[in-house]
Formats: sequence, structure tokens, C-alpha cells
Amino acid sequence: MDPALLADGGLRLEVDGPVATVVLDRPEARNAQTPATWAALAAVGDTLDPSVRVVVVRGEGPSFCAGIDRRMLTPEGVPGGTSFARLLELDDDALADRIAEFQRGFSWWRRPERVTIAAVHGHAIGAGFQLALACDLRIMADDAQLCMREPALGLVPDLGGTQPLVEIVGYSRALEMVATTRFVGADEAAELGLATAVVPGSDLLDAVRDLAAALVAPPHGAVSATKELLLAAGRRSYDEQLRAERLAQVGRLRAMGAGTTV
Repeated sequence: MDPALLADGGLRLEVDGPVATVVLDRPEARNAQTPATWAALAAVGDTLDPSVRVVVVRGEGPSFCAGIDRRMLTPEGVPGGTSFARLLELDDDALADRIAEFQRGFSWWRRPERVTIAAVHGHAIGAGFQLALACDLRIMADDAQLCMREPALGLVPDLGGTQPLVEIVGYSRALEMVATTRFVGADEAAELGLATAVVPGSDLLDAVRDLAAALVAPPHGAVSATKELLLAAGRRSYDEQLRAERLAQVGRLRAMGAGTTV
């Protein structure tokens, strides 16, 4: 992983055996994201060692992430980066392609080969909320505040957050939350299923560490095959899901028969 790319994106990457931690490391800006952040996130997904089984994302400082860097809204944009004004110089196809590049930083978190965890404290706004939604699991501190602010800026959430939000809370609640751009606190997030667990802020990292250890305990192949089954379950008929379970189990039984425990 290119250290310069990480630094430009305001990220740190820490790897401890099978667990990698992506740290949003711009506390002075409440970890606001830029296109360089999204490029660095995509590169992390592309270059992680196959031995990594769990990926955690957390924020340094008082907040998980305050959303996009507001300098993108100015004509000057982010130094060395871009602005909305520059993006509008592109034609529609080129602009859509550029957004697709931004989305790559968010889409890999749901791949079946790894379980991903967001450790959320303080504000998770806009792109920060969408990064948390990209993860399989979200452990939240009791001070967490979630908000999808894009409509207040005249925009839509475009970093992959709409589908998991609807999957978790349902269409009506998702529409109400996003269209009103209201804040959702940790307790409500737990009630809606957005938070896997809510813990005191001082216990957040320990809770995430314990969860990561539990996730790497079973054989990797069994966990990744299970994640793949669960990801697609809502889009299959019952009979299709039964068939998928059969095929996945055949693969696991063959692996066990061959003496493979991973």
C-alpha cells in the first residue's frame, strides 16, 4: 500500500494478523472526506493481503466522519484535488464515470471474503454515514449521531448508502430519515437495526476488538460462504436460496473432506 496515497487521503492502515484497521486520520477536520480519501479507500480494498479476514474502520478525534470536505463546494475546491465546479466541466458520461470511481472506495466492504466493522463515535454525516453503511456491522458509541445530509445540499446519497439503508430500516423509514436530513442518535440506531451494538464511548475500541476476535475464530471459508449466502438472501426466492445453501454446503463438505480447515 502506497503510504503517500494513504496520507493524501487522510488515512492510516494498521494490520494486526487477520485484522486490518482503516483509520480516518484528519481529526482537525473531523475526518471530512475528499476524492483523495475515496481513492485511498479503493486502494486499500484492492491491496489488502488475502490473510486479512476482518476490516475495521474508525475515526481519529471527536467524530467518526463529518461528511465531505466542504471546500469541495467552493470554486477553488480541495488543494490538489477537485471541486463540484470542476466536476461540472465534464460531460454526463464522464461525470458518471468519475462518480463510479468514487464509489469504488465504498463498494468493496461488502465483498464476501472479509467481514467489515464500522466503529462509530460522534458524528457520522453524509459520506461518513455511507461509509458506516458500507460495512457489515456497526458498533456505536452512545454519543453517535447519524445523518444523511446530501439532500440539504441539493444532492442525493451516491456512495452506495441507499441500498443497505433500505435493507436495514425499510423504504418508508429510509425515505423519512434521508429526505428530512434529521439526526439519528445511537439509541434509535439500535432500535432500527443500524447499530449492531451500542456501548459507552470509552468501551468502543474494546468492543470492536472483541467482536473482531470472535469473527476470526471460525474457519475463514465457512464465514465467507455464510456472508455470501446472507448478502444475496433477500434477492432470491426461497427455492433459489435453498439451492444456494446446498451448493455452498457441498463446497464446505468437500473442503472438510480434503482436510482443509480454512
